[in-house]
Amino acid sequence: MLTAIVLCFVIGYLSIVFEHPLKLDKSVPALLMGSLIWAVIAVGHMEVVGHEHTLVTVEDGLLHHLGKTAEILVFLLGAMTIVELVDLHKGFSVITDLIQTRNKRKLLWVLSTMAFFLSAILDNLTCTIVFISLLRKIIPDKNDRMWFIAFIVIAANAGGAFSPIGDVTTTMLWIGKKVTTQDLILRLFIPSVVCAVVPLIIGSFSKHFSGDLPETTAQQSATATLQKKLLSSRTMLIAGISALLFVPVFKTITHLPPYMGMMLSLGIVWLISEYIKPEEDFEEERKEMYSARKALSRIELSSIIFFLGILMAVAGLESVVSSYLAGKPLGLLASLAENLRHYIPNQDVVVVVLGFLSAVIDNVPLVAASMGMYPMDAYPTDNHLWHFIAYCAGTGGSMLIIGSAAGVAAMGMERIDFIWYLRKFSWIAMLGFLAGAAVYILMLPIFE
Repeated sequence: MLTAIVLCFVIGYLSIVFEHPLKLDKSVPALLMGSLIWAVIAVGHMEVVGHEHTLVTVEDGLLHHLGKTAEILVFLLGAMTIVELVDLHKGFSVITDLIQTRNKRKLLWVLSTMAFFLSAILDNLTCTIVFISLLRKIIPDKNDRMWFIAFIVIAANAGGAFSPIGDVTTTMLWIGKKVTTQDLILRLFIPSVVCAVVPLIIGSFSKHFSGDLPETTAQQSATATLQKKLLSSRTMLIAGISALLFVPVFKTITHLPPYMGMMLSLGIVWLISEYIKPEEDFEEERKEMYSARKALSRIELSSIIFFLGILMAVAGLESVVSSYLAGKPLGLLASLAENLRHYIPNQDVVVVVLGFLSAVIDNVPLVAASMGMYPMDAYPTDNHLWHFIAYCAGTGGSMLIIGSAAGVAAMGMERIDFIWYLRKFSWIAMLGFLAGAAVYILMLPIFE
């Protein structure tokens, strides 16, 4: 039965990896994989391990993991709705209007710096989409634009790694009580900066960032942006960003799960959107265009379904008993961790390998699997292992264009060629990733 479970996961995972050649939405194999793994566990009457290495019924194990998965999904739904509401009111144009320079090298640093910090507040995927839309206005030539976009992807992934709301994987670790907000930022901010700055320094010497953009292009971009600005843009931007930043504060004050803070934040932003006036001559029938209902319709629900399927599939691997250690039952992932510890004694090397794997394998199931591999009694909250996993999984995906949600979005929006990115940017992203990882390891004695 264990073989059937592993085979089901491998086939489903390969279907996700090759979703584009198969022309199959990755949510489909994720759902099939998640349900079939638990079906095999139930039909095979297999043992299921719960908290503290105790055996539980299949129903209890399933209910526990569904509850933990639902926490992440509710959080993501709230965050995505807030971002879409801000975007409906053209709130991000307030930020992009600040860009005035026409020098390519300076523009590279300005855009990458803004993407780095903005991705920590929104998330790396949304940030990348916002900046690609901006670059289409500033740089009409696609070949020139792709060079900027590649660095935006690297900066956005680096910025999302040090924030509990900047990347799905860090959100998972945060909600799973593996890391706290303060320690995550304190320990990963400098390594993340290094991960973003090293590629920028290399890029600054490239001929692709020498000279200035044509003045007419910049002027046309500014005019187009100003035409789209609404009366509510600034208010909704401030409300949205404040609401997202309030979530960690709410958790610190109340000690309630993060999704409760996100529910409160969404309610406040939704309330503001109901009464704000986007345009001078605002008619009641146009209200629907700027409503939360409109924002909800723009959310990519297939991503939420994908997370549901993949997280429940990984939960099955975590729960099904495959061996015993000192009389205590171990789930399949915990057994895998024991084997890795035997063959690769250095835990940091294992995590760096996970970083390289995240460039090929979707980092959501990768982090979900790592959370199941290492028990909380051996690796408590804010153990350096969890912070290093957050960094490596968040930034390692930059090494390939398909290795992160930000990269996949850029690939889809701009039709960036996989081989082109591999030849031109993979080595640059790898140097940034390794430099940041080295800085993190060197900083470890400071926090011990």
